[in-house]
Amino acid sequence: MIIASVRFPLPEGTSLEDARKLYEQNLSAYENAPGLITKYYVFGGGKGGGIYLWESREAAERFYTPEWREMIAKKYKGAGEIEWLENPVTVDNRGRRSKAA
Repeated sequence: MIIASVRFPLPEGTSLEDARKLYEQNLSAYENAPGLITKYYVFGGGKGGGIYLWESREAAERFYTPEWREMIAKKYKGAGEIEWLENPVTVDNRGRRSKAA
């Protein structure tokens, strides 16, 4: 598994509710995306973004196409930055288990 943290600038004055409305417009783009396990939409510090848990980096890179990057830049008025994070250990309190990757 790999985690991608994607962050992008939001227009000044964007509220949490404004961000929620923006995010809800593109939920279908991520539902059933090949290799995507979970996506958390995030908001804070004048930025929006997502924390994605992918089956593999290859699956994520297939999703983050030039067209996807262009959509992010147009929709949110700025290019998204992707940070790749390894996931060596997970604590899942919903499943009541800890697991090394």
